[in-house]
Amino acid sequence: MPDIHVSAAIIHDADGRVLVVRKQGTTKFMQPGGKPETGENAAQTLARELDEELGLKVDEADLRPLGRFISAAANEPDHRVVADAFALTIEADSVTVQAELAELRWITPAEIGTLELAPLSLEHLLPIAWPEEGMASTR
Repeated sequence: MPDIHVSAAIIHDADGRVLVVRKQGTTKFMQPGGKPETGENAAQTLARELDEELGLKVDEADLRPLGRFISAAANEPDHRVVADAFALTIEADSVTVQAELAELRWITPAEIGTLELAPLSLEHLLPIAWPEEGMASTR
């Protein structure tokens, strides 16, 4: 199964909600982020993607590394996504839909069952975002 390498962000706001995005032409919501360009490390990739997709300027030093996670790719059949994940807290009104994004939403644990979410989000990133919610049992 071919791998797709990406950087992804668990972004909280002051109310503890987590940002998810949906790309144009897709149905699944996922954490913001994307694929590296030549020569970029994972933090550089994420900083660039957050600027391009959400108009969010972040310093790489503000990204808290969470580790590397592997899941089935959401939009590419028969592929795996290998994600270097980072955490960040921002003001909810500091992001807007740009580039290839169709939509963004700030969600709570109660909304997880109401959205079509990417496997990486369901299996790994949202359980990290809300460990107190016992989300690991949703796998």
